[in-house]
Amino acid sequence: MFITKKHLSRRTVLKGMGASFALPLLDSMVPAGTALAKTAAAPVSRLACIEMVHGAAGSSADGIVKHYWSPVKEGADFEFTPTLSPLEPFREYVTIVSDTDLNNARSQTLAEEGADHTRSSSTFLTAAHPKQTEGSDILAGTSIDQLFAQKFGQQTPLPSIQLCIENVGSLNGACGYGYSCVYANTISWASPTEPLPMEMDPRVAFERLFGDGGTADERLARRRADRSILDAISESLSRLRQGLDRSDRNRLDDYFADVREVERRIQKIEQYNTSGSARALPQAPTGVPDSFEEHVKLMFDLQVLGFMTNTTRVSAFKMGRDVSSRVYPESGIKTPFHALSHHGEKPDNIAEFAKLNRYHVGMVPYFLDRLKRTPDGDGTLLDHSIVIYGSPMGDSNVHEHKRLPLFLAGHGSGTLKGNLHVRCPQGTPMANVLLTLGNKLGLELKAFGDSTGEVAI
Repeated sequence: MFITKKHLSRRTVLKGMGASFALPLLDSMVPAGTALAKTAAAPVSRLACIEMVHGAAGSSADGIVKHYWSPVKEGADFEFTPTLSPLEPFREYVTIVSDTDLNNARSQTLAEEGADHTRSSSTFLTAAHPKQTEGSDILAGTSIDQLFAQKFGQQTPLPSIQLCIENVGSLNGACGYGYSCVYANTISWASPTEPLPMEMDPRVAFERLFGDGGTADERLARRRADRSILDAISESLSRLRQGLDRSDRNRLDDYFADVREVERRIQKIEQYNTSGSARALPQAPTGVPDSFEEHVKLMFDLQVLGFMTNTTRVSAFKMGRDVSSRVYPESGIKTPFHALSHHGEKPDNIAEFAKLNRYHVGMVPYFLDRLKRTPDGDGTLLDHSIVIYGSPMGDSNVHEHKRLPLFLAGHGSGTLKGNLHVRCPQGTPMANVLLTLGNKLGLELKAFGDSTGEVAI
């Protein structure tokens, strides 16, 4: 027997008419007798940023005392609060950061008073104060996800993906209080003057990950013929499988089964939405499910597929829209989201809002579980990812940006310990957390936004 260093390229892509499939990491992509760090299996970090609007009950005066969000104890010996309890199965991966402020989301002049909902999303990942304008001279900051994409995303087919759940509208127009709607419509900024649009339609996101070549009419004809996008690569896939061992064939089969299942779910949604049946979201695109849970899970699945195949290493996901009046039937809460966030400091209303916060947090374990069950080099995708979930608003009842709800998940290729609750000193900028994450991801930042230093996570 002898050791051979012949191997399948990590950049192998299967192409067909209107389809382009990057592959998951296979054993045959790792040459024998070579140090892991010098192979395709060398750990690379992914970054997933998730925003949920309207703050949290735990940031209100009553919610702080009752610990709706932040645990009582610091360090590793903390108990999950009611809102964060869905994360308990992932304790070893979770880092909770309490009591940070997003000062640049606050008004800085009298003319800016009242525009907190419009400004908030633009500050979430930039920690920059947006310029008050309704024109084209918009100005905010470069977001942390895009700094990461600019340094490391150029090595992947898609530097980053931006997704959302609700129709936030176009990146123009005025949204009141002298602010352009662009500030409320995205959390990703490629530069202080370049906001990136967020995709709501799972079909469009799916085609962006796997569609390549062909015309829009050809892709439409394929869907109308009820043909899978996988049909376009069937011959090249068969040839590839012949040269793989059993474990790699099984890995490949699992991957394409995941792709087909996502495609099947999208097709089922489109069939229902074009059947003439009554829709809860009649104005939404054909590929968008009426169910919030189904929509969120589809978007999480697409992010996992993007990370798994190294098609992208960066995602930004806007799970809500400011001043949304959406009702979430599965949560058991019947009050519209924005109305409930203005709880009037009434304990019963705050308790109900906390239940809705728990429901939203409860969507994330689906994503974490998918990441944890996906092998990646010497670990899993969750071992090699950093997920940040939070809101740019604290106590939504008074539009305050203090004591933000925030947690991290994943080990970031060994840079985050997990199983940790850190309570920051009063007045600590949330930008300190973004600065810390940026440096753990290899950005070598000296400052970010209004940061004053790093956080011990």
